[in-house]
Amino acid sequence: MAGIYIHIPFCRQACFYCNFHFSTSLKNKDNFLLALTKEIEQKRNFFGDEKITTLYFGGGTPSVLSAEEINSLTNQLNRYFKLDDVIEFTLEANPEDLTAEYLLQLRQTRINRLSIGIQSFYDEDLEYMNRIHNAKTAIESVNRAAQAGFTNLTIDLIYGTPGLTDERWIENIKRAFSLPIQHLSCYALTIEEKTALAARIRKMKAKPVNEEQSARQFEILINEIGKMQWEQYEISNFARREEFYSVHNSNYWTGEPYLGLGPSAHSYNNKIRWFNLANNSEYIRRLMKNEEVAQSEVLSVNQQYNEYVMTGLRTKWGVELQFVAEQFGASKLEYLGYELARINPGHYTIEDGILLLTNSGKLFADHIAAALFEV
Repeated sequence: MAGIYIHIPFCRQACFYCNFHFSTSLKNKDNFLLALTKEIEQKRNFFGDEKITTLYFGGGTPSVLSAEEINSLTNQLNRYFKLDDVIEFTLEANPEDLTAEYLLQLRQTRINRLSIGIQSFYDEDLEYMNRIHNAKTAIESVNRAAQAGFTNLTIDLIYGTPGLTDERWIENIKRAFSLPIQHLSCYALTIEEKTALAARIRKMKAKPVNEEQSARQFEILINEIGKMQWEQYEISNFARREEFYSVHNSNYWTGEPYLGLGPSAHSYNNKIRWFNLANNSEYIRRLMKNEEVAQSEVLSVNQQYNEYVMTGLRTKWGVELQFVAEQFGASKLEYLGYELARINPGHYTIEDGILLLTNSGKLFADHIAAALFEV
């Protein structure tokens, strides 16, 4: 199983908190799409005979693409990769783009899953984040997508924004469950350096994030998810049933190979990581001259071990201790056990040889993973 990710580096407006690569100018979109087709051809041998099971258009805002442009890219991919086995084709979309007309056009593509960036059902939160849409548009977009015939819908929510009380967060979650969605992703607001939000907080034009509030709202989320009997299969990801897990993202977390196309996109095959340059103009210039746009890094055994621990701890599948010994050596398993003994025993369990985080441990997942890393 393998996946292809395509980064569409355009947005109509910059969200204050976002640190992904994007441009708010669409003037280079046509040239970018031409360059992207050249990168697709350039990377045609990346997988060999590996079956491609997922396609994912992320960004940026992939819903700035027309259905015709999506079909053109899909056809180009199909020329060089085996797409007959693709079971999940996701398009990230902003609510304001999902008009009834556009949704009907998307139904004429191979897209079968929409990931809609809602973030909040309260206008004050959306204004704090500098989102274009409002709460009314958010709700309408999900309902329209379902009415258009999409039966695999996921939305994103963000908690920890300064104006989001616990009561409002509960209402956000309940509103999400009232909509015809099958999957939910929830993320704590983090302040990344070099973002507009970080600058606004420094200039005291925006309130800072309260970590205690974020931790409390994560616990509220877990409680509400439990009431609805949804499955938490990764720390930030929840599904009605296993059939609605994100196959593409699950492949990331379980170590399947993936190819990233477009500026800033990453590729990975368990031993080597490639990362494309994050500059639209340079990306276009190089590919028009058939030059390489990616740098690579061969991962050491330590890095492979760290990667496995980091992703495994975030998921319901956990860290398999026998796999650690077989894949990375008995010394790595010994090291893992030594470091694990120094961690609060209430934050993890070991069941049938699999290391899993408890709900309280999930609050400290990054810290626990870092403690188990071998540098």
